[in-house]
Amino acid sequence: MFKTLTVAARDRARLAEIINVASRLGLGLLLAQLGIEPKGKGGQQDFEGADLPRRVRMALEALGPTFVKLGQILATRADLLPPHWIAELEALHSQAPMIAFDDLRPSVEAALGAPPEEVFASFDETPLAAASIAQVHRATLEDGTAVVLKIRRPGIRPPVEADLRLVSQLAALAETSNPQVRRFHPVALARQLADAMLSELDFTQEGRNAEMIRDDFAGEPQVIIPEIHWQWTSESLLVMDYVEGSPPRDGDMLRAEGIDPAAIAALGADMVLDMVLINGRFHADPHPGNLLCLPGNRIALLDFGMIGHVSPRRREEFLSFLLSLTSGDPAALADTLAIWSQDGNVPRERVMLVAERLVARHSGGRIILSAMMTDFLAVLRDEELSLPPDLLLILKALITMDGVLSRIEPDFDLQAAMQRSWLRVARARLSPGRWEPLLRSLVLELARIGDDAPRLLRALTRRIEGEAIAAPSLQPDIRGAARLIASAIVAGALIIALALLGR
Repeated sequence: MFKTLTVAARDRARLAEIINVASRLGLGLLLAQLGIEPKGKGGQQDFEGADLPRRVRMALEALGPTFVKLGQILATRADLLPPHWIAELEALHSQAPMIAFDDLRPSVEAALGAPPEEVFASFDETPLAAASIAQVHRATLEDGTAVVLKIRRPGIRPPVEADLRLVSQLAALAETSNPQVRRFHPVALARQLADAMLSELDFTQEGRNAEMIRDDFAGEPQVIIPEIHWQWTSESLLVMDYVEGSPPRDGDMLRAEGIDPAAIAALGADMVLDMVLINGRFHADPHPGNLLCLPGNRIALLDFGMIGHVSPRRREEFLSFLLSLTSGDPAALADTLAIWSQDGNVPRERVMLVAERLVARHSGGRIILSAMMTDFLAVLRDEELSLPPDLLLILKALITMDGVLSRIEPDFDLQAAMQRSWLRVARARLSPGRWEPLLRSLVLELARIGDDAPRLLRALTRRIEGEAIAAPSLQPDIRGAARLIASAIVAGALIIALALLGR
């Protein structure tokens, strides 16, 4: 078992199952690296075997949704894992058989307060789709609106919570005992996993995510976000509009349906750049299964179980990264990379080397995001630098969307989309909605300071006069400067307040 880890009695059976699955797939030495001693001596395949990523992927799939999600999070860590590992982890899928609706009926009726046949004008017991956490069924509202019911699988929460406890304990052990694993920041990774899984188990969170993105694009009729029907939505049941469209997998197929792939590519690029650079939240997994193309060259986004958030500071950093790369400024790029490095105290020379290599290879001309990011992350691995998880989620979303759009429109040019985006970013920064909260806060702060201004200025004057005794001729200038400062504070507060009141 674990060398130094105490496992609660309620989790021991699950721990034994994890060890058995891993050992059966020849991951005994990998378990040992993580601080686990598997029973017996079997399953000790070559730790460096060429098929190790495949065996790890198979083990994660066999262990269920928590470990599949862990693998999907690791698939975003291209700064730490080589391409063949990333490719294998990106192929992860949850093996989830369909459940007979009779097995789901008790939980559905408990959530709705009545049988679905009484709540909806029609309800289809045949599943539309199934995944590890939920199963989807179609229905129709009394007003004729087509909807889908996303129903959480019964009894899934306790085993997920057990898995999260085990992963958290293992992460803490690995971070303290294994220098090689420490570079992955396993404790932070375990927290990210817990946040993602608990959020996905609560369908009200997915509904709120969808509504936030829907509000962000309220003024963009080409972007469709399904409406959430809150009167029937709960933690275990999500009811939302059904959207019918075509996934963006084949440009010729879209053209046959009267949809212009070039228009879809341009809209998709504008949409994801606005999410990251302006709105500050984005769909974290925009793969073809979560995107639909609709007549009129519209795009619908689905599945908001996980969205990423971009802080204002991170937006500024990401803008600096893109601008310094496109303008060919390695010094500015190095400044951003130094901020991003999680390893701390990285010599400036190493960061500058990374920046110069990237600028030399990718500045000027057309930007091919997938190639640029692949090279960027490979350089980080070579230099043993790592990036913050939230930033990697942004890069993953951009790379995924770029790949989807390039597949349906090979001539798609991300740089043109970025040039359009700069103008929208500038407008957003200058909009009254952005500045009004800041100005109101400034007025309140100036008002607070204003009450103390005379006392503060007298103290400041005494301090400066005390230090300027040797030069008495300076004292009138000092007093004049103090009066100017006080006048400026009061005048600034009045101007800002009048401007806000006059709106």
